[in-house]
Amino acid sequence: MGLTYQVEDRVLLNNVDLTVAPGESVAITGPSGSGKSTLLMCVLGLIKADSGTITAGGHRLTGLLPGALAKARRKHLGMVFQFGELLPELTPVENVALPMLLDGSDHHQAYEAAIRLLDELDVPHGTTPTGMLSGGERQRTAVARALIAQPPVLLADEPTGALDPKARENVADQLFRICRERDCALLVVTHDPSIAERATHAFELQESTLVPAHRGTPA
Repeated sequence: MGLTYQVEDRVLLNNVDLTVAPGESVAITGPSGSGKSTLLMCVLGLIKADSGTITAGGHRLTGLLPGALAKARRKHLGMVFQFGELLPELTPVENVALPMLLDGSDHHQAYEAAIRLLDELDVPHGTTPTGMLSGGERQRTAVARALIAQPPVLLADEPTGALDPKARENVADQLFRICRERDCALLVVTHDPSIAERATHAFELQESTLVPAHRGTPA
């Protein structure tokens, strides 16, 4: 990667190198404002790094024109945001199927794939709007939406930060399990030590660089 990103005279990322293999998970911790979310946004291509390269599933994303980058992002990267960023008026199936539909997939195929994922993540998928689900159910719906296109890389920005302890454990269990089973590389940013403990590797973003995090044995 070798990512460098600076805002005026403040360096947020300084030659950051990170590789996440298929089936592995990496957690990144660090204080608020240290650049953790900025790193994810650079990987997504929503922020353009000053230098460095991004690859996902063996495909280089750096340097792509906006249209090609958006298409590559949908194909090679999934993203779980802290507050889900779902459309509350849509059903869970509609929310999860949306990325496939935007890429021109058949309506029935997209809905069937969405239902399978929601079943796997134990989310009800009737006609209830997503906004009426519990916090844990909404976040598991967000995980399903991020995985619907079967991306080789999944990014998660504080995916359990807005949940109560029981829902947090449930979402974390499902997130790490499904990424292992699907051989998906998982990069998660978190303030929660118990979430970082679950990852294959953990790093802390300190003074714009990544250093190994001190922790116990991964769960």
